[in-house]
Amino acid sequence: MGTTSGSPARATDPMPSAGDVRLGGYAPLRGYAVIGDGRTAALVARDGSVDWLGLPDLDSPAVFGAVLDAARGGRFTLAPSLPYRTERRYLPGTNVLETTFVTGRGTVRVIDALTLHDDATLTPMRELLRRIDGLSGSVPLHWSVEPRFAYGTAPTRLARRAGFPVATAGRDALAVCAWDAGEPACHNRAISGRFEIGQGRRALIAMPFAHQEPLVLPARSDCEGRLDATCAAWRSWAHDHPYTGRWHQAVMRSLLALKLLVYAPSGAVAAAVTTSLPEEIGGERNWDYRFSWVRDSAFTLAVFLRLGCPAEAHAYFWWLMHASQLTHPELKVLYRLDGGHRAPEKTLPWDGYRGSGPVRVGNAAVGQVQLDTYGELMQTAWQYALATGHLDADVARRLAEVADLVCTAWQQPDAGIWEVRSPPRHFTHSKMMCWVALDRAADLAEHGLIPNRHLERWHAARDEITEFIESGCFSPDRDSYVRAAGAEDLDAAVLLGHLYGYGGNEHRMHATISTLDRRLRHGPYVDRYSGEDGLAGGEGAFLACSFWLAESLGRTGRLPQAIELMDELVGLANDVGLYSEEIAPATGDFLGNLPQGLSHLALISAACAITAANKDTAR
Repeated sequence: MGTTSGSPARATDPMPSAGDVRLGGYAPLRGYAVIGDGRTAALVARDGSVDWLGLPDLDSPAVFGAVLDAARGGRFTLAPSLPYRTERRYLPGTNVLETTFVTGRGTVRVIDALTLHDDATLTPMRELLRRIDGLSGSVPLHWSVEPRFAYGTAPTRLARRAGFPVATAGRDALAVCAWDAGEPACHNRAISGRFEIGQGRRALIAMPFAHQEPLVLPARSDCEGRLDATCAAWRSWAHDHPYTGRWHQAVMRSLLALKLLVYAPSGAVAAAVTTSLPEEIGGERNWDYRFSWVRDSAFTLAVFLRLGCPAEAHAYFWWLMHASQLTHPELKVLYRLDGGHRAPEKTLPWDGYRGSGPVRVGNAAVGQVQLDTYGELMQTAWQYALATGHLDADVARRLAEVADLVCTAWQQPDAGIWEVRSPPRHFTHSKMMCWVALDRAADLAEHGLIPNRHLERWHAARDEITEFIESGCFSPDRDSYVRAAGAEDLDAAVLLGHLYGYGGNEHRMHATISTLDRRLRHGPYVDRYSGEDGLAGGEGAFLACSFWLAESLGRTGRLPQAIELMDELVGLANDVGLYSEEIAPATGDFLGNLPQGLSHLALISAACAITAANKDTAR
């Protein structure tokens, strides 16, 4: 928190806002920023504590996990030793974080980055840099690195190499290199230091990490150079992908956040940086999101193509093709970032965020049947083919075989997009996405991009799906497509049927949008669905649903309502423009894993669609 324990603040001292104060050692989820290097990512709280970092990769065991267990998770703290308030931003066009601490004795600025490396040089495998600049007065600071390898299960050994403290566990090692930041001391499985910095002075703390390879101890000048190069690289990347429109800043920050979810070695895009952040404080809805979901694929490719990211689009598409080949023709719900399809779920002996256990690693949803994934896969391939004009012959053959599978698989009940852990049902959204799968396959075949030997069968099955949906999944009483065949509860996921062009009854789809707007929306918040899902407790409002509704309103000519809703949603981001999975409507608190890729994908998609519709109307 923003005051030093045992030292009462003077009336003239800056005080933290209520949103900065930790409860039981836990920072508000809304207060986290993210930094990353394309291989892993860290969460940094407003009080300067790095509370989450998986090493060596984003989906690796956490070395810092205090966000999930304040006592045992480990962290890297850095803050003034007297009361302060904070101001934060990302350096423009970058994923480099700037935090300014204002105290009664002066002001300091901290720059945090996971540095980008030139692979042609011998550098640490991963490197967290924290640069401290004195802006005014003279400010005392303290810092502490408390690594907890392998989710805290591996014993940490502390020693010194070439004068620098080094923490090791097995074949993992990290060093703490401090320049003008006090003499590091080792005690109680922590490396810590104290120093005072005055106006015009600069300190630097580097934390290089190595996994199964020699740990390289850097020189200060090399660290400074890498930090400057990292800022320049981010700015160059952002400059190459401009977006002009009403929500420019929100779109560009979302794109930069998504770039941090791209696992550079494979091209996969993770759903989030974290695991097990709760959808309800004290609830059981805590899942591991450090995987790549097929359900996000069409949005992901569309965003990359719309905003001029062909390299990311190409890498992601081929990662998806290689990953799905392992289970062809069936699809898994999610795949590991390296393309693997096994994600056994286990529970860690951690308390969970604010006591919200269990803390899970792995995700049992990988074993579920979710039929909508076939529509997402085919929509993704269709978009890629339209953009490039061709498909690899082997990929084309496999896509045709997937369409053949959908012709019979669509008749099964499934777990649906929301991955309910209750008996499978005939979810409307799943059937709509099976329709999309066959429609896109037919279009690809008609353009000679995939084999067309079963085209008539695809057309016939698509028509059967239409009949099933129109006869059993629309409620005249609700004036809406419902959540599942024969049900009366509602589901915001059917909005995706509209966004992906499900070719049923257009009047019914427009009525559904109006019904969902009226019955599931509360201010800017949209519930995922009504009805039960087999899990205890509740949850917050799922942000992607709100953006889907805004986009649907814009696409159906209700531009004033769409723009008004988008403006409200953009205002719900935290102070550095990030979104979690959900928000608690009563408090505005973030819930669920963060930063949530689907929230940012849905924001960009809605912003682009509404901007385009507005331009068309103005012509």
